[in-house]
Amino acid sequence: MSGLKTRPVGATATLGRTGYPHLVSDTGGTLEIATGASQPGFNPIDLLHAALAACLTMSARIAVRELGLADSLSEVVARVTGDKAKDGPSRIARFHVNMHFKGTLTPQQQSAVVHRAEEICTVSNSLASRPVIEIGEF
Repeated sequence: MSGLKTRPVGATATLGRTGYPHLVSDTGGTLEIATGASQPGFNPIDLLHAALAACLTMSARIAVRELGLADSLSEVVARVTGDKAKDGPSRIARFHVNMHFKGTLTPQQQSAVVHRAEEICTVSNSLASRPVIEIGEF
C-alpha cells in the first residue's frame, strides 16, 4: 500500500458582514451555504447528515467487496435524518439512518453489509467517539 496517494482533507468557511458562508475544501471544491427555511441548498446540519450518508454508502460498497458480494449490489442509498436535542447544548441527539440496497443481496447479507459499513465509516466512527475540537487562530 505504499503507492497510495493521500487526499488533503479540511475546509475553510468565509463569512462577510452579510450573506451566507462560502466553503472551500482543501482540494478546491466549493459550496455555498443556505440557511433560509425555504432556500434550496445545504445548511451546516444538512452537511453533517450528508457526510454520514455519503460515508456509509461508500463504506457499504467497500463492505460488499470485502464480503465477496460485489456482483449482488447495483446501488446503495443511505437516507440520514436527525433529532435535535431538546436540552442544551445545541446538537443532534440522535441520527436516523435508513439504507436501501438494489440488487440481489439477501436480508442477511444486507445486515452484514450494514454492520461492516458502520465499522468502516470514518464519519460514523468519529461521531460515535466524540472527537476533541481544538479552536485557535491561523
